[in-house]
Amino acid sequence: MRIPRQLAVTINHGLDEWVPPAIRDAKWFMRPAMKALFRDRTDDFATFKDKAFGLSEREFSDVYRRVAPVLIDRETDLNHRCIQRILGAVAGSTVLEAGTGRGYLSGLLSRSFDVTGTDIIVPVEVRERYPRVTFQEANVESLPFPDDSFDTVVCTHTLEHVQNLQAAVRELRRVAKDRLIIVVPRQRPYKHSFDLHIHFFPYAWSLQSHFGYRDHCRVTLIGDWFYVEDNPVAELGDHRRSLRHQPLPQRG
Repeated sequence: MRIPRQLAVTINHGLDEWVPPAIRDAKWFMRPAMKALFRDRTDDFATFKDKAFGLSEREFSDVYRRVAPVLIDRETDLNHRCIQRILGAVAGSTVLEAGTGRGYLSGLLSRSFDVTGTDIIVPVEVRERYPRVTFQEANVESLPFPDDSFDTVVCTHTLEHVQNLQAAVRELRRVAKDRLIIVVPRQRPYKHSFDLHIHFFPYAWSLQSHFGYRDHCRVTLIGDWFYVEDNPVAELGDHRRSLRHQPLPQRG
């Protein structure tokens, strides 16, 4: 099934913003469309949010394997504006893409940078399609890299899926030396949706409620939320790691 990213954004926005919540979240309203799209995998989508946080890592991955044949077939979930913004925002020469998916963005970045791509599952065909990228299977909640391993860390359309969002953001910050770039969809929380999202970011402050406030960050809406965080303590050398993990001061 092929649906352009911008069309999918428009459809979701229309459903979320213009259909009354009592109808939008009703099983009778969403079930026919989900059944038409997902066929025998409809129950996986319909029940996922209820059980997602109690699944083991293997059980969680198994759900994604089961639904893979009915997912929207496109190279990337990024729209063109986000792709161009990412390519222009990379700092330094080494890049990690956490949640590389089908490898499209990692492949683009590898034309100019030394790129590592991670995901829970990295198919053989993805490795073969982008030979300049170093792929490694890993969970974004526990990345197998030392602190400050990459000049720039990029994570797009991934955090809405993870079980432990705070752990994932902490890991992304830990391995990012200079810059962290995150893209997540603008979406309201509804039980019945055409995806397996379990975290939702309808507003810019929704990101801050999960990511924590940072002075050195920018949030822009370009179809999806585009978040850039520069490391505010990069110049502090050996003291940086301890400062990074201290609680942020409360704003008065």
